[in-house]
Amino acid sequence: MSKLETVALPVLPDGGVAPCCPPITAGELSRADAEKMAAMFKALSDPVRLRLFSKIASHPGGEACVCDIADVGVSQPTVSHHLKKLREVGLLTSERRGTWVYYQVAPSVVAAMAAMLDLRD
Repeated sequence: MSKLETVALPVLPDGGVAPCCPPITAGELSRADAEKMAAMFKALSDPVRLRLFSKIASHPGGEACVCDIADVGVSQPTVSHHLKKLREVGLLTSERRGTWVYYQVAPSVVAAMAAMLDLRD
């Protein structure tokens, strides 16, 4: 059974980036920051989830209907499971429109992950 849980990271209203964690070069991560980031990286460590995430991120308009991204070599219920895991850790947002669900990458969360890994001083 997975121990992933929803992680709430700060999102700035003006579209800016609020890193959840200091850059890795700034010092040792706190236990809480390490747990937040590990949950997101763990979610992306699955090849199917990474492909789904990539399909959504590269889709025209920055969002994708589940009907457009389900062709990743697994069944539809498995696709739904993986999308749920990506949503739970905050990497994706979703919106139901009629019978379809549209997914978007949470840009501030991805930017925060990138900022944490930035090795520049």
